[in-house]
Amino acid sequence: MIWNKQFKYPNSQRSIKGEYDISKMLLPSVTTVLNATQPGDKRKSLDKWARRVGEDEATRIKELAGRRGTAMHFYLQKHLDPDCKGYMDLTQVGRVAEPMAKKIIEKGMGDLTEIWGSEVVVYYPGLYAGATDVVGIYDDSESIVDFKQSNKPKRGEWIADYFMQLGGYAMAHNTVYGTKIDQGVILMCTPDCYFQKFVVRGKEFVKHQHNFLRRLDEYYKLRPEYKPKFGAAQIDAQTLLKELEKEK
Repeated sequence: MIWNKQFKYPNSQRSIKGEYDISKMLLPSVTTVLNATQPGDKRKSLDKWARRVGEDEATRIKELAGRRGTAMHFYLQKHLDPDCKGYMDLTQVGRVAEPMAKKIIEKGMGDLTEIWGSEVVVYYPGLYAGATDVVGIYDDSESIVDFKQSNKPKRGEWIADYFMQLGGYAMAHNTVYGTKIDQGVILMCTPDCYFQKFVVRGKEFVKHQHNFLRRLDEYYKLRPEYKPKFGAAQIDAQTLLKELEKEK
């Protein structure tokens, strides 16, 4: 595994409103777009779960998962870049996250041969932005790689939003840097260290890009107040979708 810092990534962080400031233009994050456009059946399912376990318990579970994911990500980033700034989580949460990170390193990192960036911000001009865990070469293909913690094992059909997230990052990187990323990789681990790897490529990856653009278009339709700020963003999303559909 080697570092190849051939691209200069913007120095920006996501605001509490879920936006990135890119060259003085506020762009919604990929996850903000996906969360705001969740299908009704998924929202109903999450609401039903919260009612079943109780609102307080649902909040506790989500907050714990978030802390565990943050700690796991830092262990992984520290493995990739020993000079990254920050501190290890020495609480019980961190003690659970560390072996999860080690399992991902053991089972999933062997095919990562070249790193262009880790925890870097990518953006599609005028449309959206986001932070990707790793961009580089995975299994001999230009790839976006994302680390995920999960409370329990997942099926591929349950994590379509994750695939759309990777597709959005890939389109952004390809547009700005002229790369040809056509693969998304998710390396996932549960607290009991059950590891899963999901890989999407080729036509399947393009399908998830289509779906992300549809959700992006829906996002701007839901927020007409953004039109003056983002200009032709909504039109661009529709145009991109039409261009991608020609490739089917």
